Amino acid sequence: MPRAALLIADIGGYTKFMKVHRLQLAHAQDVVATLLEAVIDGAKSFKLAKLEGDAAFFWAPIKADAELGPLVEQFQSIRRAFLLAQRSLVQARACNCDSCLQIDQLTLKFVAHAGDVHLQKVKRHTELAGVDVIVVHRMLKNDVPVKEYVLLTDTLKEALPTQLQAQARPLEHEFEGLGRTATHWLDLSAFPVELPSAATSGPFAKLWRALKLNAGAVPYVLGLKQPCAGFQNLPAGTLAASGAAAKDPVEPR
Repeated sequence: MPRAALLIADIGGYTKFMKVHRLQLAHAQDVVATLLEAVIDGAKSFKLAKLEGDAAFFWAPIKADAELGPLVEQFQSIRRAFLLAQRSLVQARACNCDSCLQIDQLTLKFVAHAGDVHLQKVKRHTELAGVDVIVVHRMLKNDVPVKEYVLLTDTLKEALPTQLQAQARPLEHEFEGLGRTATHWLDLSAFPVELPSAATSGPFAKLWRALKLNAGAVPYVLGLKQPCAGFQNLPAGTLAASGAAAKDPVEPR
């Protein structure tokens, strides 16, 4: 049974003030999709296992725990890619709906674990299964007291550089079906990210962004597709009130 590092990057931050409207949900889906593309590009040493609504589930095969250090530190490059894409979206913003106005409020958090996985080939796709896959998904529902963080289990915490280990704070969780689990979290606000100087978006860039955004929203506005299906971080009741059905993520086996 192969051993792997498991990482989920989860986008959240839309507030209860977001209005219930198919067009705005379609814009939210477009924004999150753009940010997830950046997150995937930033996770260079990881393989994408699955997109799960507003989150991306990654994995990387390892032969020994000594390989975990460089992997777990990749949250910094992923976060930098997210922040660059977020800034570009804000600069090119040409819509004043709630979804678009809240782009700069969106946040990114990470949960990470290492363990044994089963690999199941389905045509060209590889599905991950096993208890440790369940563990990393259970970690998304936690008691971390900040919005942007990295939550790690023991093995990954020990793989951090000494300086980061010293900043990790212990927090024991009672995960459903798994019992008490020791975890450790890092507050991402303690790790400022330096971004290159931003280029100014001209009126044509904003016009193109608006045209692309609204063209992509047409199938959702017409009811041919459900916007934000599978999103877990929208305000409670948003999808139900809009008539859009949210899909629960498939429970890893």
